[in-house]
Amino acid sequence: MKISAFDARVGNLLEYRGKLWRVLRKNHVKPGKGGAFVQLEMKCISDQTKLNERFRSEDKIERAQVEARRMQYLYAEGESHVFMDAENYEQIQLAAGDFEAQARFLSPGADVQINFHNGQPIGMELPAAVALDVVETEGATKGQTMSGAGKPATLETGLKVSVPLFIEVGDKVRVNTESGEYIERA
Repeated sequence: MKISAFDARVGNLLEYRGKLWRVLRKNHVKPGKGGAFVQLEMKCISDQTKLNERFRSEDKIERAQVEARRMQYLYAEGESHVFMDAENYEQIQLAAGDFEAQARFLSPGADVQINFHNGQPIGMELPAAVALDVVETEGATKGQTMSGAGKPATLETGLKVSVPLFIEVGDKVRVNTESGEYIERA
């Protein structure tokens, strides 16, 4: 299925130049002159090489035909992560290196989509936003009411984000899984 390069998301699997690629990073660029483009950093599934490629807005890319299964993240075990199939309760382990950019959004019980190609797990897609607990942040000082001000916070997965001053330890916040930015209090 062909999709616009602008619709590609981190974690998507694409067929490009005769190989299967996983999107690691996506960056929208709108230069002062010329049309906007998207820069994709991709990693080849078969030989683990990386490729940075620019696509214009009118470019179409082939999304890989994969079997998607809804799974639940259970826990980390050494250098791998354990997931459970929501239909048949079968558990699988995926190496942490296969999705290191996405692992920072995984909390136990999180629903994800694991993609299989020829029976082998080859990638994971996260929802657009996830809710995570704040485990560490500075306390608000009386009088700090400047709108738009933020403070650093560490979430349960170790992810560090900038949050508004009213967020406290124990609050649940929604984070965009593509940009890693705070969206709202959950």
